[in-house]
Amino acid sequence: MKKQSQNIEEVILSDIRVIINQTKEVVSKVVTSNVARMYWKIGKRISSEILDNQRAEYGKQIVATLSRQLTIEYGRSYEEKNLRRMIQFANQFSDIENVATLWRQLSWSHFKILIPIKNELERDFYTQMCRIENWSVDMLRKKQIVYYFSVQPYPKNLKHWLN
Repeated sequence: MKKQSQNIEEVILSDIRVIINQTKEVVSKVVTSNVARMYWKIGKRISSEILDNQRAEYGKQIVATLSRQLTIEYGRSYEEKNLRRMIQFANQFSDIENVATLWRQLSWSHFKILIPIKNELERDFYTQMCRIENWSVDMLRKKQIVYYFSVQPYPKNLKHWLN
């Protein structure tokens, strides 16, 4: 009788672990998605202000000022270099419908690797490979290191294939 009771407890414990782990995974994805979404919106808002005024000095000044205040209020994630990265994010992934799909599937860490890629075709390639092949951040880094884009055979209509 005691052994049967232990088995039931083990089964219940195992089931509860599965529930906890599944919920943690869902929560993590929701948080990650919303962080990327927030950073894009921040970048878009700052970028639109800078572009509206079309003054480089004003742009530098506003980013520095915003950074100082946001860092005090919210921490190091809003340092000037990070705000600039958010602006780049909004500018390089400017299509809201496209980026909305991506931020549900990729983490901010993915985007931080993708943002500095100057070649738009290459950036699109890596972005879509992360999405389609479900590449982790580590996998993306490894593929970039071995110049995966430049050695990978791809269809002539790559732009169409990436969409």
